[in-house]
Amino acid sequence: MAPVQQLIDHLESLLEPAGYDDYGPNGLQVPGRDEVQTLVTGVSANAELFERARTEGADLVLVHHGLFWAGPPRALDRAAKRRLQLLFDADMGLAAYHLPLDGHPEHGNNALLAAAIGCAHSERAFAHRRATIGVVGHLPGDGIPADVLVARVREATAREPLAFTAGPARVRTVGIVSGAGADHLEDAIAAGLDAFLTGEPREHITAEAAEHRVHFVAAGHHATETFGVRALGELLADRFAVDHIFFDQRNPV
Repeated sequence: MAPVQQLIDHLESLLEPAGYDDYGPNGLQVPGRDEVQTLVTGVSANAELFERARTEGADLVLVHHGLFWAGPPRALDRAAKRRLQLLFDADMGLAAYHLPLDGHPEHGNNALLAAAIGCAHSERAFAHRRATIGVVGHLPGDGIPADVLVARVREATAREPLAFTAGPARVRTVGIVSGAGADHLEDAIAAGLDAFLTGEPREHITAEAAEHRVHFVAAGHHATETFGVRALGELLADRFAVDHIFFDQRNPV
């Protein structure tokens, strides 16, 4: 068991959220018990995740997509009330880290996805305001054929990706921006990359990718963002001797 503030302090030091202009607050969003023995992680804060966490007796839930986002205060609807009520009734805390968990060079979604598809190394890339949130992955040797890249993405994300393979015969460089990063295809084109991997596609992508001879792979917003939060859970479990359970809700989007 560890004080919740120790876990949050460690995450703040590791992820440095102050360096990102994010869409919502990073850190502890809803306070719960002061001590953590059981930590549950998942991609998105919702009632299903909270119910499963309550069943496991979780003290803290850690997610990539939290409950609160930018903009003026909004009235709570019944779904929002239920989510908060589940946390309050179980005295569970909720912490969320969004862009800092995309951009981290070791524990971030994009760096881990690059490693999962066999990149020999990756470097931070793809600017979002004053920070970088993605990576450019470099495949070893002479690269790999596009169908092998797609197969590796399929294995890493455990789902069938949407792939438009109109790029070069061998893929040596892959731009990666998880989630809703399709607009960064333009940056990948400007950088002369062979392929671009993200979560969600956009309507104009097929033509843009084909005309610029860049492979485009969309592997799912949720599926491309399971990596970072799960890694954080494992890291906290090892460092603070807490129990960690990751729930993958298998969102098809």
